[in-house]
Amino acid sequence: MTSSVLTLNTGRKSLQGMYLEDKFSDKYFQVASMVEMNPDDAKELGIKDRAKLSNNGVSVVVKVKVTDRVPRGSIFLLPTPWANALLSEETDGIGVPPFRNERVTVEPTDEPVTTLNEVLKLLGAKNLYIPYGTEIPIKTGEKRVVENVVCTLCGEVCDYLKIELDGNKIVRNLGGCTKSNSKFLNYHKNRILKPYIRKDSKLVETTLDEALDEAANILVNSKYPLIYGLATTSNEAIEEAVKLAELVRGVVDNASTFCHGPTTLAFQEVGGVYTTFSTAVNLADLLIFWGSDPVNSHINHMTRIVTAKGVYIKGRKERKVVVIDVRRTELADLADLFIRVEPERDLELITALRMAVNEFEIETDKVAGVPREDVYKLADMMQTAKYGVIFYGLGLTENGAKYRNVQELFKLVQDLNEWTKFSVIPMRGHGNVAGSNEVPLWLTGFPYAVDFARGFPRMYVGTTTAMDLLMNGDVDAALIVGTDPAASFPRKALEHLSKIPVIVIDPKWSLTTAFADVIIPSGMIGIECGGSVYRMDKVPIKLKKFLDPPPGVLCDVEILKMLIDKVVQRKYGGAQS
Repeated sequence: MTSSVLTLNTGRKSLQGMYLEDKFSDKYFQVASMVEMNPDDAKELGIKDRAKLSNNGVSVVVKVKVTDRVPRGSIFLLPTPWANALLSEETDGIGVPPFRNERVTVEPTDEPVTTLNEVLKLLGAKNLYIPYGTEIPIKTGEKRVVENVVCTLCGEVCDYLKIELDGNKIVRNLGGCTKSNSKFLNYHKNRILKPYIRKDSKLVETTLDEALDEAANILVNSKYPLIYGLATTSNEAIEEAVKLAELVRGVVDNASTFCHGPTTLAFQEVGGVYTTFSTAVNLADLLIFWGSDPVNSHINHMTRIVTAKGVYIKGRKERKVVVIDVRRTELADLADLFIRVEPERDLELITALRMAVNEFEIETDKVAGVPREDVYKLADMMQTAKYGVIFYGLGLTENGAKYRNVQELFKLVQDLNEWTKFSVIPMRGHGNVAGSNEVPLWLTGFPYAVDFARGFPRMYVGTTTAMDLLMNGDVDAALIVGTDPAASFPRKALEHLSKIPVIVIDPKWSLTTAFADVIIPSGMIGIECGGSVYRMDKVPIKLKKFLDPPPGVLCDVEILKMLIDKVVQRKYGGAQS
């Protein structure tokens, strides 16, 4: 049987986002277990509709979609358990595992596609049979419309939605993208309605007080706990999570670690020229998307920024768009210029652009697979723009030199400001992942991976980052809030999560609940809970609550406050002051 070693890259798709709220559904399975492959590679390997992917002694079988959007020698898979099972444990000392450019063996197979339960078992899940599928009872009644509702599904944080209600049923979501529609119209589905504790290898329904008692006991008896997630919750809840981490002398980390943690590291070293959406809409006549495909990841970004009419720029006809990526994305089809950079060589291309901007000669015919004339063409477009904005994504932060890519990109923007006006905006993924950086920064002076083991905050990237803590087996308990690491963490990290007590606070049944010992349901922010979040450009947005949570279910900020009180009682014998 023919096999070949190809380069695995991961990235988001809009369909994946539509089914994020129910990862146990057949629709999620169909999307999450599909690999994209170049037609020539598929033909050479004799692959028809399925392939076996293997790495580090682990194999999964996936469906195959043949497309020329993927270059030869590469395969593309969504960042799901099927991909994460294959990832190695190397984090390059900055807490970012190899979500891109992982070398895997690919071969044709007639075996059935690996099921979600099989993947979870492979990753070490404790609860293969969880009571998902529970729903909030829908009762029609008073019809009303709520305006200026905020969507917290992605970092775009659209704050102009109009929600039509019939009783507690959300009938329409005007202004939202397809992913936003899925979130709002299905808010009542797959909900955790009661707390659970794992007893005798089974999840058993319990009371909120008992679940909080068990969670408090786990944290108090832990020597070094991890509090992780916080990317889809409110700033107020993040503040309580930081307080709790200090109280139990653990680590508080967030999902930005392996998304835009490299952005933070680069900013700390060389500074960054940031801006907001308003500048991009009203002033920018050049938009560059580097390692980012908002057509799939941030759908409303197209109408909100790319085609929007501003005060000085009258829409798409007065605005040039450039896409730089390792594969031809859907946005590239709409761009004025598409530059395909070779995997792991973004740093070379950025360096060459800096040379061109600073009037140094590029001696080679190609740089990172890009013809020299295209490098000069792009440099000229940048220098002659009235105002340029670079939106960069995980294709840059998780690829090749990682934070060095971003560091050099910031230097390029600083160079360009000697000629014209230029800024950057990181394309952050989760709804409040920017807030999960900003709030710890107010409170501790550090944006993520904040360690309180000695009673005061410290940050050691590559040591106190969640990925390294789990892969090295350093933590002995975990509290996961409003995030689903089982859907995105590499196998070795999840294997350790399966060996330690895990507490999950979440509105919905997630893949991480399959690893949980205590599950506490929470209300959905932006629907059942208020508060505030940060948009990807660091603009704070106030959330609007327009429905009540299910009976007995509290918002996560309230749950964390109650948990803090119980921890204080156990540690000090009194209530929190």
